[in-house]
Amino acid sequence: MTATTTVRERRTTATALRWVVAVAVVVSAVVHLLLWRDGMRDVAVVGPAFLVNAVAGVVIGVALVTWRHWLPLLAAVGFGAATFGAYLMSMTVGFFGVREQVWTTEAVVSAVTEVAAVVLGVTALVVERRRA
Repeated sequence: MTATTTVRERRTTATALRWVVAVAVVVSAVVHLLLWRDGMRDVAVVGPAFLVNAVAGVVIGVALVTWRHWLPLLAAVGFGAATFGAYLMSMTVGFFGVREQVWTTEAVVSAVTEVAAVVLGVTALVVERRRA
């Protein structure tokens, strides 16, 4: 195996990771947009945050696959951590007056995609840094 092959393999791995992270972030964004549409828009503070989450997720997803810089990966990690953290708060102590008590299908889909964004985003950062 040559150094060129190793660099090429890392680049391919990094690109694949970026696409998977982008899909994860966009899926979370779509779930939040649907929840916003289905009634969360009427909840003070959290409602507008769901809409911001939806827009930010799409922007981050596009940036991940169009801009080969570490910032979109960092944004995806932050997006996943903040969004999942907010949900965990709503399940325990409450989040701006919202207190969830059950794991819905939407919550599970969001949780999986947000954790994936964090774990795979950090992995992509490591792979890309090693390549540099």
